[in-house]
Amino acid sequence: MTAVTVVMPAHDEEAVIADAVRAVRSVPASDLALVVVANGCRDRTADVARAAAEDVQIVEIPEASKVRALNAGTANVRAYPVAFVDADVVVTGETLVELARRLTATGNAHVAAPRMEVLPSPSWWVRQHYRVWALTDYRSSGHIGSGVYMLSAAGQARLGVFPDLIADDLYVQRLFAPAERLTPADLSFTVRAPATLRSLIARNSRIAAGNRQLAARHPELASAPAGIGARALIRRVLPRPGLWAGFAVYALVYTTAHRRARRILRAGSGIAWTRDESTRNRSSGLTSGGPR
Repeated sequence: MTAVTVVMPAHDEEAVIADAVRAVRSVPASDLALVVVANGCRDRTADVARAAAEDVQIVEIPEASKVRALNAGTANVRAYPVAFVDADVVVTGETLVELARRLTATGNAHVAAPRMEVLPSPSWWVRQHYRVWALTDYRSSGHIGSGVYMLSAAGQARLGVFPDLIADDLYVQRLFAPAERLTPADLSFTVRAPATLRSLIARNSRIAAGNRQLAARHPELASAPAGIGARALIRRVLPRPGLWAGFAVYALVYTTAHRRARRILRAGSGIAWTRDESTRNRSSGLTSGGPR
């Protein structure tokens, strides 16, 4: 009996989709159903995904839209819980099946995510940024998203249709109170950090613009004021001199990204579904942790 359905939206991801599919397909199809939604692809994403493993359902839609891909994938869910997995992360089928088992066994959790492991960047600046980012409230208080999240049937019912937002993962996280989130520390997935400081700032600018878009359209899901989170972060960093340089880098990236995000939104041209190309040139064979 299928324990979980995985929906994987993918737009022009032929360089990384095979790794993602093989990792998820590490368990029998009887335990996990995988639906890859190739959206607006101009490359061989669908063919590469199809060749990477057997029993993968490929759904192709003409629009290059992650939101439409997520909704198209949801329409093909065979069993709950359902996991939404980005094509540029690596998470094993064993991890997802175990996460589904734990989510189903809980009485109050409706959304879940493994712990995210950020693979080191070749850039010293980027590595310093992520050392401090790991201590932020967003990361330390029931972090859901950043490439993988799972919903129970009740959780999917609360979500309904994915809205037209860039920050789909943050939107999903905010729909559920911390007590409704399951984030086991012994289950993990991997994602590559940007390879350069320039790539990191560009990525964080898109994230900041998406977060501002979410706050504008759904003020009821707004986070605590930024000053509160900043003060909490400073309290965590201050006693650790080894993090002071990293904090300076983090503050620089944060300030620059939010300044650019304001410009993006003022331009009124919309927030493009762009991505960090520096993370697409990776070697195969990356895996993420299962139960430990």
